[in-house]
Amino acid sequence: MANKKKGYKKPVPPVRRSCGTMAVHSRLLERDPAFGRRLAGLELLTSRRMLAGLTHRSGKPTTIPVVVHVVYNQPSENISVAQIKSQIARLNLDYRAKNPDRKKTPSVWLGLVSDAMIQFALATKDPQGKATQGITRTKTTATSFTDDDTVKSSKTGGADAWPSDEYLNLWVCTLAGGLLGYAQFPGGPAKTDGVVILNTAFGTKGSAAAPFNLGRTASHEIGHWLNLHHIWGDTSHCEGTDFVSDTPNAQLPNYGKPKFPHITCSNGPNGDMFMNYMDYVDDAAMFMFTTQQVARMNAALDGPRAKIGT
Repeated sequence: MANKKKGYKKPVPPVRRSCGTMAVHSRLLERDPAFGRRLAGLELLTSRRMLAGLTHRSGKPTTIPVVVHVVYNQPSENISVAQIKSQIARLNLDYRAKNPDRKKTPSVWLGLVSDAMIQFALATKDPQGKATQGITRTKTTATSFTDDDTVKSSKTGGADAWPSDEYLNLWVCTLAGGLLGYAQFPGGPAKTDGVVILNTAFGTKGSAAAPFNLGRTASHEIGHWLNLHHIWGDTSHCEGTDFVSDTPNAQLPNYGKPKFPHITCSNGPNGDMFMNYMDYVDDAAMFMFTTQQVARMNAALDGPRAKIGT
């Protein structure tokens, strides 16, 4: 639940990546069996695309309208337009493989670095058709939120989603427990569909704090929103999968700034693909999506997210 204690203590920015997506995902699967069936249908669609060698959607890049819901208790949490725009700019570099640091990818995997053909833009029309900056601002009595979706409802101190088949909803707030963010996989309830990001891990300006000040938390979480899983498959026994064959099996998440190669799960000589956006390394250490990850994202855009974007 949202934390509504009267006393305010400025939170300390996390020093280690923590993503709440899989915990949220597991709870949703338990509550909504139909969600699991919808995901199974998406996996079938994705497998067919991969077998057919379809990694990208045809035509021009897909542009996804974004609404950023800033939910704040203290003035310092009411992040600036400049900080928000810096996050959109980072997403457009990362998802188009135009980020300069992609060149740091080890040579053995450099050929897998792929342009997802996905762009993001702050919405210019709200759900009523009125002009907007694509930003909402909500002052709340809650001093922090968790991964329980309370930030996504005005009834629980947050902000209501805009229609999720028309907009990517991004909620930016103070998160408790060292959490950097979480997302909802495709096919879940519309009223909670979107991504939540810690305000000090959003964008590259303003309150964005190292080592999560390069906007990569949103790159990671939107990957989940587009049906990507963590690179190690969320197990610790080397049998987990991210449903992508061009990423090596890895035993556990990587943190900080690992040195190449980091070998686990008998995946030598190259080891873990820790520089992938779907690992847990610092922002400065992640800088690539693979060809088959792009295939998965574009299958989501042809499937349950087909109505969003132009």
